[in-house]
Amino acid sequence: MKTLLVLLLLPAMAFAADSRPNIIFVLTDDQRYDEMGFLNPVLATPNMDAIAAEGAHFANAFVTTSLCSPSRASILTGQMMHNHGVIDNNRPLPPGLELFPARLRAAGYQTAFVGKWHMGGAISEPRDEFDYWVSFPGQGSYYPRSFAGGVSQLNVNGQTVPQSGYITDELTDYALEFLSGRDRDRPFFLYLSHKAVHAMFQPAERHREQYAQAEIQLGAANPDPDADVPMWAQNQRNSWHGDEFPYHSDLPLADFKRAYHQTLTAVDDSLGRLRGWLAENGLADNTIVMLMGDNGFLFGEHGLIDKRNAYEESMRVPLIAAGPGIAQGLVVEDMVANIDIAPTILTWAGAAAPSHYDGASFAHLATGQDDPNWRDALAYEYYWEFNYPQTPTTFALRTARYKYVQYHGVWDTEELFDLVEDPTESRNLIEDEAYAAVKVELREQLYAALADREGGHAIPYSVRFNQGATFRHADRTQAAEFPNKWLRKGDAPDRLEHIIPDGPEKPERLKALNDALDRQ
Repeated sequence: MKTLLVLLLLPAMAFAADSRPNIIFVLTDDQRYDEMGFLNPVLATPNMDAIAAEGAHFANAFVTTSLCSPSRASILTGQMMHNHGVIDNNRPLPPGLELFPARLRAAGYQTAFVGKWHMGGAISEPRDEFDYWVSFPGQGSYYPRSFAGGVSQLNVNGQTVPQSGYITDELTDYALEFLSGRDRDRPFFLYLSHKAVHAMFQPAERHREQYAQAEIQLGAANPDPDADVPMWAQNQRNSWHGDEFPYHSDLPLADFKRAYHQTLTAVDDSLGRLRGWLAENGLADNTIVMLMGDNGFLFGEHGLIDKRNAYEESMRVPLIAAGPGIAQGLVVEDMVANIDIAPTILTWAGAAAPSHYDGASFAHLATGQDDPNWRDALAYEYYWEFNYPQTPTTFALRTARYKYVQYHGVWDTEELFDLVEDPTESRNLIEDEAYAAVKVELREQLYAALADREGGHAIPYSVRFNQGATFRHADRTQAAEFPNKWLRKGDAPDRLEHIIPDGPEKPERLKALNDALDRQ
């Protein structure tokens, strides 16, 4: 009887499996949150715009670490950096760490990875989580001739194959090859991970004159001398990641950003080819297409370029999705993050997410459903790297209204921003007594949010292999001075304020301490 029941159920089970959506997840590199045409009228990104119009735009999407490898590991594992262990661009995935595509395969999906893996240096070998694999060592090359002068190589299902064309187009060719040769009896999951738009930007030949006449807007450093800017940020301006000495060059930032825009266009072309193929093959109505950036990018904001820090342009990313189960023309204001991608995709696929995930599925938010229990704060972490020593270890907590940032291992000021009143993060409120209670509360929340599963806190680091990008331009900004607010004499009444925790009772406790010392 049991055998008969199973046989009777098999057709229904197969139909249920066939009705599950196909999923295409497209990851871009260094694409900041506003680098889409419907948010930036300078840009022509019709395919990104169409996905947002036909589906959902997650307007407050973030990464929990603004750096390639840690962010990608968070996407694949659903975990924060301090839990998955990929702490920088040199550290590979720890052995035995579960990646969500393994659960998709177990649930019957055919899986493919095409593009930039970039966890563990030169590693580009196929992984068991994927049925189809195309990757390359490290950052890869936009054109077949690599930076070192040789021909760039791809790993195609375990075979070394020379790169033959512009990387964005070639990766799309391989993605379409997988789709065309797929098992039609199984739903598919395609993870297309572009090299673009990582610096140094190189557009496709067909886009080299695009935006030639466009006025390119750059961000600006805070000109207010009383803005209470951290010393590290002031010093970084004249460095590898600063607007005065970008990548140790005299690179004009406007031209740099123009090339960034141009390089992104091939990614939009790629989306158009994928969506066109889905339509031609009758799969558009049963395929979810999602695009996300692995981290943001600064172009002069705070006097900086690149990423790593906790400022909005660094940690905020584009996230759009369209397909079955996603409301049309929806703008989701809730904060979502890279740690939410794994549980969300598993939810769409009807597969269970493990309990150790730090993220949560936002599939219900994509339908337009309100969730009063959704997160109201998101933690951020970045660990100092010896090879790019300009940015210190950074911990931050972002809420809908505030961002609190603290720096570890350096003698510098914290930051507190009211994002509603000051969306450009130009006024540091950390010493403003009106925000003292906010500061204390966010500090406590941040510490709790960054605890590991045993409730502990630790900071790992990688082995040093050289001195790092330490140069400064001899004729530009000199090292920052300590802020005047820290300058004291030996009899200053608040000279022992560091002993007493911040809070409304601090002035009274500090006075009592000084009175006691005076009596001795």
